[in-house]
Amino acid sequence: MPRADRQTVFLALINVIVLVTGALLAGANFIDSYNLQIMAAQVPELGLLALGVTLAMISGNGGIDLSGIALANLSGIVSFLVVRALIVPGDDPLLFSWTFAGVAIAVGLVGGLLNGIVIAFAGLTPLIATLGTQLLFTGVAVWLTNGSALSLGYIPPLDSFGNLPVLGVPLCFTLFVVVAALIAYVLRYTPFGVKLMLLGSNAKAAHYGGIPARRMIVITYTICGILASIAGVVIASRNLSVKWDYGSSYVLIAILIAVLGGVKPEGGYGKVLCVLLAATALQILSSLFNFLGISNFFRDLAWGVLLLALLASARVNFSIWLPSRQ
Repeated sequence: MPRADRQTVFLALINVIVLVTGALLAGANFIDSYNLQIMAAQVPELGLLALGVTLAMISGNGGIDLSGIALANLSGIVSFLVVRALIVPGDDPLLFSWTFAGVAIAVGLVGGLLNGIVIAFAGLTPLIATLGTQLLFTGVAVWLTNGSALSLGYIPPLDSFGNLPVLGVPLCFTLFVVVAALIAYVLRYTPFGVKLMLLGSNAKAAHYGGIPARRMIVITYTICGILASIAGVVIASRNLSVKWDYGSSYVLIAILIAVLGGVKPEGGYGKVLCVLLAATALQILSSLFNFLGISNFFRDLAWGVLLLALLASARVNFSIWLPSRQ
């Protein structure tokens, strides 16, 4: 069985095992339709950020995007402040909701473009560049809100998008699956995806093959910014509020999801379906921790230990397959 298929089967089994374990430890309520819908509604905000991390890792050169959640929060804050000044939510909630989403995505596009330009043209490593923009986005968000949360109020279309299930599936989860499918198609069947994989696996060969590395990096991180802003819309719709420090541990978890999904930190390989399965597995496990009353501090500790273990395992496995230099 090919490596990618083994990874998919492994992650699917993990989802089943965690669900069964949850039913045994927490009772039948853990797997009833209501709780499954709640878990599905919580997956997109993390999953979208993890997809951004995935694209950044695939691009190679130590690719990473640490600014995702900061940009998601900033997108929601800027969008609400701008749209509130133009449209009264109670007068036309549908127009307000669509405009809110559009402005948020525009903010994410600009933020992602900034990341790409800094990395591609300023020569900064992705880790340092996105750490810097993370602080920048957070600082702007704090300045705009004075460090306080902003309540959107009850806006029916936004609330329905974040919390309403259709045929048993939350709308925001459906959007996440559609976005994931689109990215999977781009990576597998388009020239951009082929070039990105080659750039990540062998930058020198990509250069001699005429692949415009800088342009590819700028486009990739711009897409990461758009994904972050969509996550910001999901966060705002689920909570009907925006805040600069929402999801402070999401950077760690997004990286963990990508690595658990089999994305190579060295670049050049990643499968979107595996990332989706990893996101659902971690969300189910997180919900199980909540059912069992396990502290959030322990949960963050567990995520950190798991991430280190996965990175060490990937490094060992990668070194095993390296050709001998004898």
